[in-house]
Amino acid sequence: MNPSFSRLPEPGADERAHSDHLLARLREHIAAHGPMPFAEYMGRCLYEPGLGYYSAGATKFGAAGDFITAPELGDLFARCVAKVIGPVLELLGDEADVLELGGGSGAFAESALLAFHANAQLPRRYLILEPSADLRERQRERLAAALPPALFARVQWLDRPPEEAWRGALFANEVIDALPTTRFTLRAGEVYEEYVALDGEGRLMRVDRPADALVSGAVRHLERDTESSFADGYRSEVLPQLPYWMQAIAGSLTAGVMLFIDYGYVRREYYQPGRSDGTLMAHYRHHAHADPLFLPGLNDLTASVDFTALAEAGNQAGFGVAAYLPQAQFLIAAGLQQAFEDAYADAPDEAARYRLAQQVKKLTLPDQMGERFQAMVLARGTDVVPLPAQMLEADQGDRL
Repeated sequence: MNPSFSRLPEPGADERAHSDHLLARLREHIAAHGPMPFAEYMGRCLYEPGLGYYSAGATKFGAAGDFITAPELGDLFARCVAKVIGPVLELLGDEADVLELGGGSGAFAESALLAFHANAQLPRRYLILEPSADLRERQRERLAAALPPALFARVQWLDRPPEEAWRGALFANEVIDALPTTRFTLRAGEVYEEYVALDGEGRLMRVDRPADALVSGAVRHLERDTESSFADGYRSEVLPQLPYWMQAIAGSLTAGVMLFIDYGYVRREYYQPGRSDGTLMAHYRHHAHADPLFLPGLNDLTASVDFTALAEAGNQAGFGVAAYLPQAQFLIAAGLQQAFEDAYADAPDEAARYRLAQQVKKLTLPDQMGERFQAMVLARGTDVVPLPAQMLEADQGDRL
């Protein structure tokens, strides 16, 4: 193992065999077709059928997995999201649906549906767009066991975004960061794209090639928008396909809101001169490291979100930004204090009360998720967006 990864847990024999299987496929493809764009490599590492990180059977979420998302901490997060989405569903009437992108372990859907039910704001259908057959089955088992039959009957799984027009709310927690990202760099003022190739001994290596018009145009747009030029050697990420992805995912949502929560920055903060190697990270069993070529298929690969780009993509798809603010302020405006007090009063013992307090800390403290994670609400097709007044007061959309 590379000395720089000596602190990472050693993979078991099955894990190593799994990674080697994907590695063999990657080598075959590169040998036959030449170096592959980093975005394609990342996509295969995450989503290759049966072998990609999200497509295979290993535990991903929670203490036994590689990372913990907000819904895994407990149900306070989902209760707050339901408090924001619920009034939108009520406004749109009996036809309103909820679409969750990437259902994870099913923890969010479980807590959200129970909260919608408690608030008498149930959607007609709770749709989960889940590309992983393995995760879909886990979600189905969890929700069937945890929900009353009448609530479970509202859940439907989708293979692709709805094609027919629909109304309601789309929710995505930590989805954009896992979209396969393009890596770019500058040489003598020209834009280059990062590729994955093979060295003389058949090992994966990263190389740079002149960027095509799409990637080059996306990078030049960043420079124009920030009124600055990237220095030679500067390396980062960009999602030139984001507007197309947004149109595909939300083009049929004719009235309602989209709520994205993820870690990231506004564009001027993302592309600071000092952040000269981008934000790409690999996560392996709760350890973060910086080598995406290490044990392909066993690592979650992510890049922070350019929320300015997300707003632009939303605008191009016909949506306006209704609110943009750090996760801590979003949750506080969405009634976190009341949700905590209600759960605290119902807690069966001191240990449960302690876990609730820890949940709030992780969700809101600046050095945890509170400031690193941002929330963006995009809306279209409604005269009003019934967001909490405190959320509108805390809106930082002018920073985009």
